[in-house]
Amino acid sequence: MYIRRTHTNNSSTGERYYTYRLVASQRVDGKPRQMTLLNLGRHFSVDQDLWASLCVRIEQLLSHQSELLPIELPAAVEKAAQRLAAQLIEQRAVVMQTPLADEGHSAPVESVLPLEPVEAASVDLQTVDVDALELTRPRTVGVEQVGLWAMQQLQFIGLLTHLGINAAHVAAIVGSIIGRMAGVSSELATRNWLIKQSGLGELLDVDYESPPLMTMYRAADALWKHSTQIEQTLFTRITDLFGFSTTITLYDLTNTYFEGEVPHNTKARHGRSKEKRTDCPLVTLGLVLDGSGFVRRSQTFAGNVSESSTLETMLQNLGAPQGALVVMDAGIATEANIQWLRTAGYGYLVVSRERSRQFNADAAISLENAAQETVRCQKVVAEDGQEVRLYCHSPGREQKEQAMAERFASRFETGLSALNEGLQRPRTEKRPDKLWERIGRLKEKHHGIGQHYQIDLQTDDSGEKALRITWQKLIVERV
Repeated sequence: MYIRRTHTNNSSTGERYYTYRLVASQRVDGKPRQMTLLNLGRHFSVDQDLWASLCVRIEQLLSHQSELLPIELPAAVEKAAQRLAAQLIEQRAVVMQTPLADEGHSAPVESVLPLEPVEAASVDLQTVDVDALELTRPRTVGVEQVGLWAMQQLQFIGLLTHLGINAAHVAAIVGSIIGRMAGVSSELATRNWLIKQSGLGELLDVDYESPPLMTMYRAADALWKHSTQIEQTLFTRITDLFGFSTTITLYDLTNTYFEGEVPHNTKARHGRSKEKRTDCPLVTLGLVLDGSGFVRRSQTFAGNVSESSTLETMLQNLGAPQGALVVMDAGIATEANIQWLRTAGYGYLVVSRERSRQFNADAAISLENAAQETVRCQKVVAEDGQEVRLYCHSPGREQKEQAMAERFASRFETGLSALNEGLQRPRTEKRPDKLWERIGRLKEKHHGIGQHYQIDLQTDDSGEKALRITWQKLIVERV
């Protein structure tokens, strides 16, 4: 067994590069022949001086014999030997198809010998000491098998191939998606998961250890390039599979940040970060979902875009039927957007932006929600019959709002106290106009709690120097 380096030319670009193969000499019909055992690809990174030791170690692993004199190898080379030996063992297995009794499908079963019926009398039972078992390269296959099954139902891998994405990037895309299903958070973490924990490579007959990390990023670029067509095709197939109705559409936005300048991203802008990272440039992601939560369309916007200005852009090309119901939050439900929805023939379900509350307990009815809490609901139909308002009251929500108001009030009073204590310091700004500016900023910071306070600023006889700040809490009831 040895490693051979071969010159290869790229037929499309003319690029000349090396590829590596694991080769063994065998006698066929009495004549020596070189047989390729494994294609190691162009990114084989083991130093040439260690090739002979690597091959000897692979042969030791394949023979399942304990070595008398252990070979001292670097950790990276030992890891490569373990990986290549596992691939050779897998190649030796005979894959057989056996029917599943309940589903009528087939599943691969690895075996060296054909499976034959065995009479009960001939069963040879042996005792195995489980504490003496040694696991070599244990792998998970649960989420991987489920993810591959779902992709098969949607013909997802065939779609990627049809779009012209090469096999290496297809494998990386499948690995990235299933990695996200398993809760892995990034391309780097996904590659480590595929190499060290997942059995996806064995299921796909793909070696995830050979390609460099950059392949994962290039695969993400390829996926994003075809994102519109992929979204449309997958949603159509999901609708056909499950018979979903497209009369309900949910729309929402989120944003993410870059820890860097990203000068080449024209959409990266400083704005209001939902993760409180206003120091970083942002991009905004808009998603349109159906009633079951499947993505119908996605689009990226500049990080400083106004949420309310994106609704028409996202919905006008969806082709939803007349009367489709659009569900959105209060930040998007401006008067202009509601008027556009009416004109376009859409229905809408939103949290009202109006500040006044018209709940009438006498006209309300009591309902019990899924959490077995009593909720009081009042239905009010607009005079023109175009809107139905539903006013709701629950004890749990009331307690939550009271706790929030108390927390805001406590922070607001702490801020006022800090301003008042600062007036006793000699170098503190004491001009009344500047102090009113600071009080105004404090009100803005604490979510409108300042409307419940009467604040007075006492000055000296000249009126040019503030002496103290006093305040009194006066609860303003909402109407």
